[in-house]
Amino acid sequence: MEIHIKEAAEKIGLPTHTLRYYEQEGLLPFIKRDENGNRIFNEGDILWLELIVCLRKTDIPLSELRTIVELTKEGDSTALLRKQIFEKHKEKMMEKQRDLDNAFIKIESKIEYYDELEKKYHKERA
Repeated sequence: MEIHIKEAAEKIGLPTHTLRYYEQEGLLPFIKRDENGNRIFNEGDILWLELIVCLRKTDIPLSELRTIVELTKEGDSTALLRKQIFEKHKEKMMEKQRDLDNAFIKIESKIEYYDELEKKYHKERA
């Protein structure tokens, strides 16, 4: 399977300019081009883009993604370093998840408070 940037962008759910930006930032070093200079994405490229999208949703910095790409280009001998980057990022995500869980509890408590106020208000008006 080989597709052009428009189809790749649709498949990933990103605008084409974001894919171009990722390439400019060095995150897509393995993208090939056809005889007209158009980008050609294969299945491996799509899988890598899906990972980038996933990681960007978790707020991984572009600099860390660039480091992963550079280490990947160096080969399997850098697997441990790449794994450490992912482990460090996972820890950050877990901390953020704890913060979000605490915020969710506070918001739920506030909603319950307003539910009680609403019930009280309607009861008094009846």
